[in-house]
Amino acid sequence: MLYSNNLVYYAIIQLINRIKYQDRNEILLKLDAIDLRLVSELQENARLSNVELAARVGLSPSPCLARVRALEASGLIAKYVTLLDPAAVGLNVSVFMQVKLEKQIDAALTRFEAAITHMPEVMECYLMTGDSDYMLRVVVADVPALQRFIVDRLTKIAGVSNIRSSFALKQVKFKTALPLQPQSPIPKARKPKRTS
Repeated sequence: MLYSNNLVYYAIIQLINRIKYQDRNEILLKLDAIDLRLVSELQENARLSNVELAARVGLSPSPCLARVRALEASGLIAKYVTLLDPAAVGLNVSVFMQVKLEKQIDAALTRFEAAITHMPEVMECYLMTGDSDYMLRVVVADVPALQRFIVDRLTKIAGVSNIRSSFALKQVKFKTALPLQPQSPIPKARKPKRTS
């Protein structure tokens, strides 16, 4: 048994070292079908036990755990989180906000991004191309809370020149799992049969 455990430990270390020093952009290209199934399963339910995860991907528990640990060490699995139902915690209003700055210089961008990271209402923030400099997704309890957020906090960030808000009426699709499976190939057009 000790010999077997040492082999498993050695396999884990080898797998971690194989992935650890690769460029993160290359990691997805190096994942095999089992790795893709592992991360797909974990994206859908990170609370799966190792035994259940191993059964779902067709591995025994030890190699399964070794692969998961290697994927964590590589940075591909960044973290595990719990997703809450916003309505259940009283955050019923979801708003998309386009923010324009007076100047698009490094100091202004850095100042805005630093301020936004300290605002828990901001769920997502993207630097954009086009008419706006930033796109935010904000969740709040109600319209008065949104007004306070805009007037008391967002407009107080130096350099903000314009804010446009759009309320989400209904969430049609929301997912956190990235589409890792290769897309289905486009069927090739059939060549017409030759008749003599």
